[in-house]
Amino acid sequence: MSGNMRFQKQIEFILEIDKLKQVFRQTFITDKSRQENSAEHSWHIAIMAILLSEYVKGPQVDVFRVVKMLLIHDLVEIDAGDTFCYDDKACRSQNEREQKAAKRIFNLLPEDQAQELRSLWKEFEACNTPTSRFANALDRLQPLINNYFTDGIAWQKNGVKSHQIAKRNYKIAEGAPKLGFYAAELIRKALARGILKD
Repeated sequence: MSGNMRFQKQIEFILEIDKLKQVFRQTFITDKSRQENSAEHSWHIAIMAILLSEYVKGPQVDVFRVVKMLLIHDLVEIDAGDTFCYDDKACRSQNEREQKAAKRIFNLLPEDQAQELRSLWKEFEACNTPTSRFANALDRLQPLINNYFTDGIAWQKNGVKSHQIAKRNYKIAEGAPKLGFYAAELIRKALARGILKD
């Protein structure tokens, strides 16, 4: 592939991923004015990785790799949409939709970069390395924080209960025990404040 063709493919990809800004999530931004988009979510958790890396479980976590994972993990939502984690019906087709999206989106890149990003995405999805467990912990913690500090607007809007949140967020402790403890505290406080129901 010529240098010009490689560059053109990279620009095409850059333009394509701008569409992630149009994919809205259930979680609200902290001023409660609107729901966040998936690009904002990815940026937010990438910053969290840098700030909270001192709490990871094990020295074998590659923080730069975590940041890359978090920046690309939701690119598949350009095609697949954001799947609300408490929507059982949508979750059943999520893997199929996202695999198809990954194939199209990552293949816009030159082959070496497509393989690298696809590999990062697969590692994140498998959640079977210390690095991907920390990335997944942050992916779960950020909406929990936002939901708590927006008085549970999205929880109430969607009828989400504490047992659902606890079940989803137990994995936070697998990637960072201190962050898992903090998540459990937020759930306990949300129940006590009445912004989350049993």
